[in-house]
Amino acid sequence: MRTLRYTTFALLIVVALLLAACGAATPTPEPAAPAEQPPAAEQPTAAPAAATGAATQLVLMGWSSSPAENERLQQMVDTSNAANPGTKWILSQVPDYDTKLQVSLAGGSPPDAFYVDAFKFFDLQGANALNDGNDTIENPDGFVPNLRNAFVANGQFYCPPKDFSTLALEYNTAMFDAAGLEYPTADWTWQDLKDAAAALTNKDAGVYGMVITPDMARWLAFLYQAGGSVYNADATQMTINSPEALEAMNFYAGLIKDGYAAQPSDVSTGWPGEAFGQGKAAMVIEGNWIMSYLKDQFPDLKFGVVELPAGPAQKATMSFTVCYAAPAAGKNLAESWKMINYLTGNEGMAAWTGLGLAMPTRTDLQAPWLEKYPEQTAFMNGATYSYPWQFVSGFQAVLDVMNSGLQQVFAGMATSEQGLAEAEQVGNEVLAGQSDQCAPVAVGA
Repeated sequence: MRTLRYTTFALLIVVALLLAACGAATPTPEPAAPAEQPPAAEQPTAAPAAATGAATQLVLMGWSSSPAENERLQQMVDTSNAANPGTKWILSQVPDYDTKLQVSLAGGSPPDAFYVDAFKFFDLQGANALNDGNDTIENPDGFVPNLRNAFVANGQFYCPPKDFSTLALEYNTAMFDAAGLEYPTADWTWQDLKDAAAALTNKDAGVYGMVITPDMARWLAFLYQAGGSVYNADATQMTINSPEALEAMNFYAGLIKDGYAAQPSDVSTGWPGEAFGQGKAAMVIEGNWIMSYLKDQFPDLKFGVVELPAGPAQKATMSFTVCYAAPAAGKNLAESWKMINYLTGNEGMAAWTGLGLAMPTRTDLQAPWLEKYPEQTAFMNGATYSYPWQFVSGFQAVLDVMNSGLQQVFAGMATSEQGLAEAEQVGNEVLAGQSDQCAPVAVGA
């Protein structure tokens, strides 16, 4: 599973790679990277596969996850190498992943298999950088449909999702007990969330009902809960400046304005998970990546997890996923797909997700996984009504404006109306620049 990374592409590399692509390339935002996550030592960078002695050397490139996941993936690579002595896969987990992937793709020396975040799938697919796995992926119907569809373009299934995460509400049970409040339930509403945040806030003690971030990847859950959308069904017009969006913005930013929520920096922490672990936040909204972090860093913390509250229109959450892809210009595509199918098949995926740090994307693995990790039921339940963290190519410009706008609204330097109007304007410019060849991505569940 990825532990959430935000990097920027090298501009000249993007231009070289995407001359014929639809839209500009975008970085891969990861909405919840704990800043304190220790990076893995840099592995060999991707290079063209070449014969080395009796074995062909191949490269699997990704970013570093938790130490436990890094070790598990290396074990899986070692198992594959032992079973296939004719090939030797090298696991390359590199810092500044996006830039290095772009360099390798643009330079004609791509890794033989690599991670592709759903957020930038349409950039790379539109640039003809991905090999089409539609006729090569094994048991393609075995994946959760909306996770599979995150990597479909023009009816072709390009790359299989390796795992996924959703957002849920984490709450400190001791704080709820001390305040005499009942624990959150799956039928909570926005009002329930606000009331609890107000009751749990004790500024004199440095404790807030919630710690939240000015992050579009979090606010979007509230937008969808209000019945809003980002753009229309054929991705030709932004719909983000709507009454539903304004209601969602006013509620989300209102938690800060009313003093019931704080930003991580306000409580001297790096991200909401750290604030939650330190007892400075009674509730946070994070994905299931927070589970291993809290277990490792705050083993004595007592907390629960529940689905996000329903909004005025419906229940909604966000889903984040990554696929294993093969390069369009790959020199060893048969071996690439053999490894990818191993990693995303039932056996490989069960081994990978067996640590409990990420959820399986194959439907027949989910029930056994939940039996082993029942405390993560809320995350899994969210899969059925989640909205993908994915948009048309070039959407980074909208993300940047939206995050900046949220920050300004949080600080009282702009109104919700101003923030949404600016996002609408920039978004319409992005959509207007889309080529007819670009496949719009649905923003629904």
